[in-house]
Amino acid sequence: MDPRVLKLQSQRDCEVFAKNARDRGMDDLAEQARARSLQVLAAGHSPATDAEREALEAVYAYEAILSAKRGKKTSASRTWPIIKQHGVIGAVERVVNRKDASTAYRDLVDGGLGNYSFESVILRHPSLFSAEAVERSRERIAETPTAAA
Repeated sequence: MDPRVLKLQSQRDCEVFAKNARDRGMDDLAEQARARSLQVLAAGHSPATDAEREALEAVYAYEAILSAKRGKKTSASRTWPIIKQHGVIGAVERVVNRKDASTAYRDLVDGGLGNYSFESVILRHPSLFSAEAVERSRERIAETPTAAA
C-alpha cells in the first residue's frame, strides 16, 4: 500500500483521498484508499485476530456496496446483531453455513469485492472454522468464478 494511503487515519480522510485520486485518474490509489477505509473502520472494533479484522472489513465492504446501491448510508442491519450475539468468528461461521449464499456474498462478488466475503475469510484462516464451513466456502467460491479467495 502506498505510504500516503497508510498515513490516512479516518474514514473521512480515506474518502477525500480516494475522490481526489479518482479525479486525477489514479484509480489504483483510490482503490487503496477504499481498502484503507475498511481497515480503519474494522480497527475501531479492536479485533483480536487477523480473521476477525478481515471479517469486520467484509461487513464494512458490504455496507459500502449497500450504500452505493441505495444512494444513502446503509447498515448491514442483519449482520451486526449476529456478530453481537455470537462474536465475529461465530457470526462468520453461522452465515456461511447457511444452505444458500448470503445476499452479502452475492453483492460483494457482483461488486468486484469477492475477496472481502466471509467465504474468502474462512479460506484464508481455515484452522479457525469448522470443516463444514471451510468446505461450503470452497464450494461456493468454486461455483462463482468471479469470486476471489
